[in-house]
Amino acid sequence: MQTRILGRTNRTVSAVGLGTWQLGADWGNVSEADALEVLGAGADVGVSFFDTADVYGDGRSEQVIGKFLRSRGPQHGITVATKMGRRMDQIPENYVLANFRAWTDRSRKNLGTDTLDLVQLHCPPTAVVSSDEVYDALDTLVAEGAIASYGLSVETCQQALEAIARPHVATVQIILNAFRLKPLEAVLPAAQKAGVGIIARVPLASGLLSGKYTATTTFAADDHRNYNRDGSHFDVGETFSGVDYARGLEAATRFAELAATAGTTPAQAALAWVAQLEGVSTVIPGARSTDQAQANAAAGSLQQLGAAFNTEVAAIYNSLLRADIHPRW
Repeated sequence: MQTRILGRTNRTVSAVGLGTWQLGADWGNVSEADALEVLGAGADVGVSFFDTADVYGDGRSEQVIGKFLRSRGPQHGITVATKMGRRMDQIPENYVLANFRAWTDRSRKNLGTDTLDLVQLHCPPTAVVSSDEVYDALDTLVAEGAIASYGLSVETCQQALEAIARPHVATVQIILNAFRLKPLEAVLPAAQKAGVGIIARVPLASGLLSGKYTATTTFAADDHRNYNRDGSHFDVGETFSGVDYARGLEAATRFAELAATAGTTPAQAALAWVAQLEGVSTVIPGARSTDQAQANAAAGSLQQLGAAFNTEVAAIYNSLLRADIHPRW
């Protein structure tokens, strides 16, 4: 497993981490025992970065991670990033120090730690991303020892650039995959210049890039790939990266053919492609089984896919997806 420095946290993390949204909710039921096995499968093959949030299963994801870390002992070597800001209405008035303290206190309890490694604002409104008072409050949490570092998880490239410009932002998390290429233009170069870590989320476009879905694939009622396709519950970009499902299947077929030329699976090719981008610190696919966790992690040790592969990724995006995706995020 390749490793990277995670921006201004100065922590060393695996190039492929583990996203744990699916261990809390919104992807169908996963038992605690299965969740613990998934975490262990990833850690056993070199995954040293877990990403979670206080709203994943209303804290269940954090609690499972806390239980897992305690089972591994104090020298577990895993960095945990959590997120806050979606436990109340996402209006600027709620992003204040008192709420930040309450939210981080709850996450510290869930994770069983005095100091959170990294806390990210969870896709806040643009007005929050631009607020001096918000960053002052986050600096206070660092000074008080509640958090070691902070960052932002954002929806758009413009929000990412605003966050990167702040002197104490350690990381920015953004959707980045073979179907969402806009961050390559300005976000990655700006982050490199500033020393800010980039956490690439939704790297498989909610599974589209795995090559396993068809027009007849169905998803559970409590799976966001069912209930949020129209963006009625949260930003539609979080579900299939905002790509129309039918168009996404067409693009995924072409990507699977490209992956075959590289001698790997579509999922591993998609993860390796993101992880190999200059400026990306870690990529955080989710996993619902131990096999998935191990297969995802293996992408962190693949050889460089090369310039020709990159050219074809851009061709797929430009011909099928760019017109709908690029202007929006």
